[in-house]
Amino acid sequence: MNRIDETLNSLRAKGEKALGLFLTAGYPHLDSTADLVLALEQGGADVIEIGMPFSDPLADGPVIQQSSAAALGNGVTLDTIFDDVRRIRKSSVIPVVLMGYLNPILRYGREEFFRRASEAGVDGIILPEVPLEESTEFSSMLAGNGLAHIMLVTPASPGERIREIDQRSSGFLYCVSSTGVTGSRSSTVAGEYLAHLRRHTGKNPLLVGFGIATPEDACIYSEQSDGVIIGSALIRLIASGASSSAVADWVRQFRNALRRVS
Repeated sequence: MNRIDETLNSLRAKGEKALGLFLTAGYPHLDSTADLVLALEQGGADVIEIGMPFSDPLADGPVIQQSSAAALGNGVTLDTIFDDVRRIRKSSVIPVVLMGYLNPILRYGREEFFRRASEAGVDGIILPEVPLEESTEFSSMLAGNGLAHIMLVTPASPGERIREIDQRSSGFLYCVSSTGVTGSRSSTVAGEYLAHLRRHTGKNPLLVGFGIATPEDACIYSEQSDGVIIGSALIRLIASGASSSAVADWVRQFRNALRRVS
């Protein structure tokens, strides 16, 4: 059982929702990541997702694309990301997940990448480009290094595929929300989607991400899930030049909102 399992199992036992935060490694400055992670933890984050910048991030929205381009300009590499995680581990045991595109990992060497990630203190990996049909080999390599293989489902995923993804995943299931849905319609769509997921899963906790920008969004999507992951909204805050204490205060708003749902 790694830190992801320990954290999410503990939260579930207490009836609390998980708060995950995504930030881009090496942004806004090459040495920003570790300090930002500690600020997120201070604000109440339970899981940290660190994006590995790539030069052609086709699946990302403009906010994360811009942060990735800036991070690459700052000189971020997979090795500097491992260094960031080692710095985090000097003062924190918060679960850390790396998320990114496959090309840099293949160039680095899959076995070497997963080994170095584990040695640095990473707990899980998200590889959105790897489909279910090609996941077996990756799952084996990740498990061999004590890393969770966190896979994605979407509102378009049929029930049978959701069941299989849930069985092959570990750590948690990353549930892509219907982006940009707000208000009462958001509540209806979120409820239907998550009820569908609940009918076809059971192995892994369900964390919902993509398009969650406000504490109200977080409450809506956490009612029938095990928690949420917030990304672009945090990147926008960081881009505004917010201090570490301001970032922690911003996260605390989400933490307090989720306590009302728990």
